[in-house]
Amino acid sequence: MNKFQNIRPIALGIAIKNNKLLVMDGYDSKKKQHFYRCLGGGIEFLEKGEDALKREFKEELNKEIKVNKFLGISENIFNYEGKDAHELVLFYSIDIEEEDTNHTYKILDEIDNNTIVSWEPVEDFKNKIKIIYPEDILDIL
Repeated sequence: MNKFQNIRPIALGIAIKNNKLLVMDGYDSKKKQHFYRCLGGGIEFLEKGEDALKREFKEELNKEIKVNKFLGISENIFNYEGKDAHELVLFYSIDIEEEDTNHTYKILDEIDNNTIVSWEPVEDFKNKIKIIYPEDILDIL
């Protein structure tokens, strides 16, 4: 599926510990904008959203997660790197075994292998100090 020509269903996991949210960093070179996004990814045909989430965390961080509950859905229409995109986002609360919320990771399956995953203060997103996408996640936080 071309994510810039089709509506893409994705699942994102919301992991919060010690008032910090687990997010990956991103950068849009066209907008010259640094942003964050919760981890997850595309839902494959005949795959449940929570199963897609477990698969993505295993692929990207080599971590097992516990999916707790479905939190809602959002329609996200946006522009990234000068291309229009359209997603239907399923949000789930999750638990990930991680004792230290100061720990950072690198995504395992990214092409450039430079994507950093970190625990960032929830208040930084609520207070608009840091940008998070999709913006509808702020209603859930």
